[in-house]
Amino acid sequence: MNHLFIINPTAGKNDATESIAAKVAMAFSERHGKYEIYVTQAPKDAVVKIRQEAKLCRELRVYACGGDGTLNECVVGAFGLPHVSVTNFPCGTGNDFIRMFGEEKELFKSLENLIDGEIRPIDVVRCNDYLSINICSVGMDARIGTGVHKYDNTPFIKGPAAYVISTAAEFIKGIAIPMRIECGGRVFDGDLSLACACNGRFYGGGFNPVPTARPDDGLLDILVVKAVSRMTFIRLVGAYAKGNARKMPQHITHLRTDSMIIDSPEPIVVNLDGEAIYANHIEIKLIPGGVNFVFPQNMKFFESEEKISGETESKQMVSAG
Repeated sequence: MNHLFIINPTAGKNDATESIAAKVAMAFSERHGKYEIYVTQAPKDAVVKIRQEAKLCRELRVYACGGDGTLNECVVGAFGLPHVSVTNFPCGTGNDFIRMFGEEKELFKSLENLIDGEIRPIDVVRCNDYLSINICSVGMDARIGTGVHKYDNTPFIKGPAAYVISTAAEFIKGIAIPMRIECGGRVFDGDLSLACACNGRFYGGGFNPVPTARPDDGLLDILVVKAVSRMTFIRLVGAYAKGNARKMPQHITHLRTDSMIIDSPEPIVVNLDGEAIYANHIEIKLIPGGVNFVFPQNMKFFESEEKISGETESKQMVSAG
């Protein structure tokens, strides 16, 4: 097996290249296997590197050493290749994807756990010509998240301050935008505040809209938020962020399906694993088992689901008998 460590030197607060390289060398001091450390030089070059290495070996394990953006690039590189698997060694500021595993997310901080980990297929979301493994969203939240980057080069406006200013600017513009959404046999047509398609559970540095979403169940958890006033939105956002959407059916519709189509008169921003794309026609489709992912062994996160699946199969067999 070949091991490829993709390091994003800009992830997190400081360049961790040297410390990661030292940890890799230590981990392989008592292990067999060929490994390479690759430091990214530009956006998307990790995709090219993974594809190149995949042609040269029978089995490749890719470690995304960075945040959600680095992980996304590695997933794109590994997508559709049955002999390639990917995992996340978290070094970024967000690392929203692995937050869904609760306390077990700490297991990903050990390279040894990942090198000796087990492979499980997880679902991938295709959004037009892009891929995601976490959450895609449009509307107010995507607008705020994108607006934050307008202040990247502004002195004294960083972090929370940038979010506050971006939120205020978008509030002035208005909460809802015209969209037509088709999903789960439903049509939502008119002014809508936001919509998200969840394969994972966390985004935006802590928002947890659907606490029960899973990346391996073959379905997306989709939330559609109707047009609301500014004051109502302020009351909604806290509950939405904490996963209480089902308690507000008058404002938020929760659907479980595998696709969603969004149309808008003008190009709108889509938040895709923390990155922004723009389109006025958006097709979101789940691809079951689209990428192989490496998890630390014996995670409890999967035990509960396997137990439920096993009980269901047993009941079906008894019924058939």
